[in-house]
Amino acid sequence: MTTTEQNVPSIPDLSPNEVSVWDPLVRIFHWVLVGAFFIAYMTEEDFLTIHSWAGYTVLGLLIFRIIWGVIGTKHARFKDFIFSPQQIIQFIKDTVFLRARRYLGHNPAGGAMVILLISSLLITTFSGLILFGVEEGQGPLASWLSGSSHFVSDIFEELHEFFANFTLFLVFVHVAGVVVESLIHSENLVASMLNGKKRSNDKQD
Repeated sequence: MTTTEQNVPSIPDLSPNEVSVWDPLVRIFHWVLVGAFFIAYMTEEDFLTIHSWAGYTVLGLLIFRIIWGVIGTKHARFKDFIFSPQQIIQFIKDTVFLRARRYLGHNPAGGAMVILLISSLLITTFSGLILFGVEEGQGPLASWLSGSSHFVSDIFEELHEFFANFTLFLVFVHVAGVVVESLIHSENLVASMLNGKKRSNDKQD
């Protein structure tokens, strides 16, 4: 080996087996949404001020996520994880038989779950805003809803309660899916949503 070769600095280990998948904004969105939803769900009518502010937080986060789903990083964009119904069904079948393909970003079932959760939370928050305006005379919609009947209030109360519970159900399904996928592919998906990194695998990702 020549003197020149000996003086060349070694390239630092960049962990070639790991790649960055979830950007910081996606990770912050995810965990703040988890906290805000559960605060809103647990406070309900007993602590209306806390409940309403948690609901505003959820709505703000959803608006951000929809925008980021259009202009954000690769795996944050909707076009990266919106699949056809046939692909979603096939992926679920493959998962049942423990042969599901591994994806770097959201898999077809995970992508469908993201859309379901966003949709359910949007209905929950908007019905809550309407209910807040009708029953309490507060919130950004209050002036438009003054004088609304109890019938309107009852409809949106049922709607708000149903989709809050439906969202909670989706959360449990989502957690179960994360556990199953983590076991199938031997990786910690919760840790990935904390540090943003996943194992690289060119043959499958």
